[in-house]
Amino acid sequence: MSHSNALAHFLRHVSFPPDPHLLPTALKSCPALPLARALHAAAVASGVAGDPFVASSLLHTYLRFGAAADARAVFDGAPQKTVVGWSALAAAHASRGDADGAWRLLEKMRRGNNGPGGGGGGVEPNVITWNGLVSGFNRSGRARDAVVALARMHGEGLLRPDVTGVSCALSATGDLGTEAIAVGEQLHGYAVKAGCRLDACVVTALIDMYGKCGRADEIVRVFDESCHMDVASCNALIAGLSRNAQVSETLRLFREFVAQGVELNVVSWTSIVACCVQNGKDLEAVELFREMQAQGIEPNTVTIPCVLPAFANVAALMHGRSAHCFVVRKGFLLDVYVCSALVDMYAKCGRIRNARTIFDAMPSRNVVSWNAMIGGYAMHGEAKNAVRLFDSMLMCKQKPDMVTFTCVLAACSQAGLTEEGHRYFKEMQHDHGISPRMEHYACMVTLLGRAGKLDEAYNLITEMPFEPDGCIWGSLLGSCRVHGNVDLADVAAENLFRLEPGNAGNYVLLSNIYASKKMWDGVNRVRATMKDMGLKKEKGCSWIEIKNKVHMLLAGDDSHPMMTAITEKLKQLNIEMRRLGFAPSTDFVLHDVEEQEKDDILAVHSEKLAVALGLISTSPGTPLRVIKNLRICDDCHEAMKFISGFEGREISVRDTNRFHHFRDGKCSCGDYW
Repeated sequence: MSHSNALAHFLRHVSFPPDPHLLPTALKSCPALPLARALHAAAVASGVAGDPFVASSLLHTYLRFGAAADARAVFDGAPQKTVVGWSALAAAHASRGDADGAWRLLEKMRRGNNGPGGGGGGVEPNVITWNGLVSGFNRSGRARDAVVALARMHGEGLLRPDVTGVSCALSATGDLGTEAIAVGEQLHGYAVKAGCRLDACVVTALIDMYGKCGRADEIVRVFDESCHMDVASCNALIAGLSRNAQVSETLRLFREFVAQGVELNVVSWTSIVACCVQNGKDLEAVELFREMQAQGIEPNTVTIPCVLPAFANVAALMHGRSAHCFVVRKGFLLDVYVCSALVDMYAKCGRIRNARTIFDAMPSRNVVSWNAMIGGYAMHGEAKNAVRLFDSMLMCKQKPDMVTFTCVLAACSQAGLTEEGHRYFKEMQHDHGISPRMEHYACMVTLLGRAGKLDEAYNLITEMPFEPDGCIWGSLLGSCRVHGNVDLADVAAENLFRLEPGNAGNYVLLSNIYASKKMWDGVNRVRATMKDMGLKKEKGCSWIEIKNKVHMLLAGDDSHPMMTAITEKLKQLNIEMRRLGFAPSTDFVLHDVEEQEKDDILAVHSEKLAVALGLISTSPGTPLRVIKNLRICDDCHEAMKFISGFEGREISVRDTNRFHHFRDGKCSCGDYW
């Protein structure tokens, strides 16, 4: 119905002159601001605009449409200014984030207005007034003002905060984080004394507050004491535990909720999926997403961006495609966050061209969209495309952020574009006003280190305006491994051992450097240190999707049901590779053992297991996509080139650093990695 038709409909049902009892009802159901103004004009023309009920209805209707000036005009013209009108205006100021205006209005309310058209003496605020201020400030992100409003109300001692005020104040306290935990505990104590701690809204707010303040123990205690099992408190519990990385406990409780028949909604399922993704439980996230759909819960525009990273992390391309189809069917392609997540998913699943197709078709893009595509090119080693897209971003007047420059610098480091990397590092600071952060320095150290400029990389580290973290020294140590620089490796490792004493990977990397130089005393010394500290090398793990199912292969683990066939295929591959002249690269094997034993160690790397499984489980010519949790080693890199050639397969391996696309005996990285 058009506005004009709606107006005619309203006017047919409003008696003339307008009835002051019927007009408030019409205003309450008024669907548009122009109609409200028309009814206001009719009320003025008939002389009923000054009626207290009509004036109050006009005020609230204008505030509902966000017409603050119209609302204030109605209020100023009212012969009597009631606490309801004052409260509504103050709450409107608070909801807009206008703290100064809200507090001024509160003081004016108390003083009264004795001028022309004034209402005489002052009016004292009531519980509704204070609740409006607290909830309004909370909605507008003025958390501190919300807490102050409740404190002022309580401090005056005339009124006691009710359930609404306490719930809103708890929500605001949570937004302030750990710095406000003492206030949250005081509110909790007040709720207990006031007898409202078991109220469903208060319970949910308490769980949310303790979750945001990092008190996982209190989250569960409040939930257990409340005896509430409604969807709101369950959702707050899931979100709170997830925020505090209590993923195992979150999953256990979620399964209990499902088993007990709690009517969970899309928010519940989206929260548990997001919890799994954020805490490295990608396979669980994929399974929960499928279970969610089986339960008849339809994903929304929040769910899809939450689950797509899980598909990307385990190379579940078929699941990602299914999600893409769902997005098309539901018309979600207009959502910039959904499309950005699709771009990221396709890029991380090895389909950079599909990612670009989605990107080009987006009706609108934000910085997240550009970053996803530039980062995708960087991951695939397509530095020139990354740089071109960055230039297009600037031409489109999209302002780059610190993530954008991390992606661009990473792209330069992958391709050895040293001069370009230097230029972008300077432009970031001088042209865009972005101060380099740790990740930008890490990219520059990697860029210089891979180019063999280790001394320059070390000098950059010493000139940093803040203390380097483990990522910086790790970048230098990795470059020392590539170029065999033992002296700088010792310096980098010493700093890493100080910063990350429990990270076994640093010790392993230093051992690799010693092993490549046949410095077995150094290898043994590092291994002894690891043993004394109880550190163990992280096991290699790879994922491969076959026929819509994701398989996980662990180095040294023979539990996979097809392990016998996998092992047999690997033996065949080794025989064929040696026949073609392939010699395993054993330089970086940690042990001082016989060469044959080194070959055996290398043969069970997880990416080889995954590729072997793919070869025996798919038809000839089918591309294979593997994701690994560690860097691919030199031996596996060479082996993948040979396998891609004589098996006639395209093999994509995504390690922690980048994609390697093997085809016809060559790798897309050009052996620069």
